Amino acid sequence: MTINRPLGFPVPDPTPAPRPSRVILQGRTVTLEPLQASHAEELFPHVGGAAVGWLWDYMLGGPVADVEELRTQFGIWEKSEDPVIWAIRVPTKKSTSTQVVGYIGFLDIAHVHRTIEVGHVMYSLALQRTTAATETFYLLARYAFRDLGYRRLSWKCNNLNESSKKAALRYGFLYEGLFRQHLIIKGRNRDTAWFSMLDSEWSGDGGFEAGYQRWLDERNFDEQGKQERRLEEFVVRKPVQKEKG
Repeated sequence: MTINRPLGFPVPDPTPAPRPSRVILQGRTVTLEPLQASHAEELFPHVGGAAVGWLWDYMLGGPVADVEELRTQFGIWEKSEDPVIWAIRVPTKKSTSTQVVGYIGFLDIAHVHRTIEVGHVMYSLALQRTTAATETFYLLARYAFRDLGYRRLSWKCNNLNESSKKAALRYGFLYEGLFRQHLIIKGRNRDTAWFSMLDSEWSGDGGFEAGYQRWLDERNFDEQGKQERRLEEFVVRKPVQKEKG
C-alpha cells in the first residue's frame, strides 16, 4: 500500500553553510569589527553604571558596575564560536574620530541547517534611533544571506521588550509566535517572542536587501542626516504563501 504524505519542498543546495568569521563589516555610517576585550574601555561609558542600568533589563546578563566586568565578558566572547559578536563603531559628531557605542552578534548557529540568529543586541543611547543602528542590522543580514548562504535568520526577545519587537517588524521580520515560560532570567519568567526572515525574502527583485540599499542611499537623507522616506516604505513584507506539496 502506498501512502502519499505531504513532504517539505526539496532544498536545491543542502550543503552546510560556512560558520561566520571574525571579519570587519564596513557600511556607510557604521563599522562592525570583531569584538575584543579591549573594546570594554570604549563602550563602558555608554552602557555601564546605574544611570543606564535599564539598558540591561531584557539582556541575559548585566547590568555592569565596572569596566572589568565588561572586559571579562568580552574576553569570553572574543574566543567564542557561538556566539560571534561585533563591536559597533560610529563616527563622533565632529566626524574626526570614532567611538564604540554598542555590540551585536550571531548565535544559535546551526550551519548544517543553514539557520542563524541575530542576538546579544546592545544599542546604547548614542546608537538608538540612528541610521547606523539600522545599517548595523543590514550589514549582518547581508553577511548571513549573501556571503554565507544561510536560509533563515531569526530574531527573538523577551515578549515584554516592546522596542525589540517593534524593531524586528520594522526590519522586515515575520512574527512567528510566543514561547510561554521559555526561560528564567535573573530570577524572573521570560516569555519569548520569535521572528524570522528567509533568504527568499532578502534577495531578488523586490527583496529586502534592495529595499535597505535604497533607504540607506545618501539621497534619502537631508543635510542634517534626517531620512526623507522611512524604511517601511522600502522594506515591504509580502503576504505569506502556504508551502506546496
